[in-house]
Amino acid sequence: MRALLYPPLPPHSRNAMNDASGGSFLGAIFAARRIPENRKQPPIRELRERARTAAPVRDFTAALRDGSGIIAEIKRASPSRGDIAADIDVAAQAADYAAGGASAISVLTEPEHFRGSPEDLILARASCPLPVLRKDFLCCEADIYESRSWGADAVLLIVAGLDDAELAALHGLALELGMSVLVEIHDQAELERALDIDGLALLGVNSRNLHTLEVSLDTACELLPQVPGSVLAIAESGIAGAGDITRLHEAGAGGYLIGETLMRTADPAAALGALAGAARTTRSERA
Repeated sequence: MRALLYPPLPPHSRNAMNDASGGSFLGAIFAARRIPENRKQPPIRELRERARTAAPVRDFTAALRDGSGIIAEIKRASPSRGDIAADIDVAAQAADYAAGGASAISVLTEPEHFRGSPEDLILARASCPLPVLRKDFLCCEADIYESRSWGADAVLLIVAGLDDAELAALHGLALELGMSVLVEIHDQAELERALDIDGLALLGVNSRNLHTLEVSLDTACELLPQVPGSVLAIAESGIAGAGDITRLHEAGAGGYLIGETLMRTADPAAALGALAGAARTTRSERA
C-alpha cells in the first residue's frame, strides 16, 4: 500500500466542466491528456523497449470467457463520488478479488480525478494471477506502449474521446503488443463507430451518462442486444447485486465491470463471490 494518505478531492463544478468540454467532463480530461507535458512520459523509443521486455501478457479476453466474466475494479475515487477508498491496500484488494472469483482486474491509473497511479497497476498485477486492465484516458501510441511497459494485459479505449483514425491505430497497436482491448461506448452513435473497428473482440457498454454523470442500467439494456455474438459485451457501471447481473445478462452481457460496489464493502472477497456465483449461474442457464 502506498504510504501516502490523500487529501480530499477538490470540489468539482459540473457546470464548469461541461462548459470547458462541450457538454461532458470527459472532453476536458482528454483535452488535458493530449498536452504532452501533462503526461510526463519517457521518450517513445524508451517506452517501446520497456514494452518489449515487459512480463508476458496474461490473456484477458480468454479469462473473461472462461471464468465468471467479472472485471473487479480498483478505484480510489471518481469525479461523481469523490473519495471512495483513497487509502486502499491495493495488494490485499487484488488478492481478495482473485479469491472471490473475479476473472480480471481493472485499475484506474488517472491521478487527478481518480487518484490512480502506475504503482497501483503494477502492485495489483504482482499480487494475484489475474490479467489486469489499465483504465485511463489513453489517446496516443505512447500511452499504449507505456501501459504494456507497466505490465498491463489490456487497455481501455473510450470511443467518446477518440476519432475513428485514433481508435483504429491504438486498437491495432495494442493487439500487436499482445494485449486485449476493451472499447467503451455510451450511446447508439458510439456503438456504431465501435462496430467498425477491425478485430473488435471486447465492447464495454457503460451505463453512465457523460453529461450528468448519472447511471441507468436502461442504457446498457437498450444497447447490449445490438452487439454481435462474435463480440464479448461487458456491462459497465451501476452493478450492485445479483439482480443487476441477471438483468444485464438477459440483455446480452457476457461480462461485468464492477467497481464502487466492491470498493465500499468490508469483505470484497465475499461480495465478489456472490456476484460471481450469479454470473456463473446465468451462463450455465444460457448454455
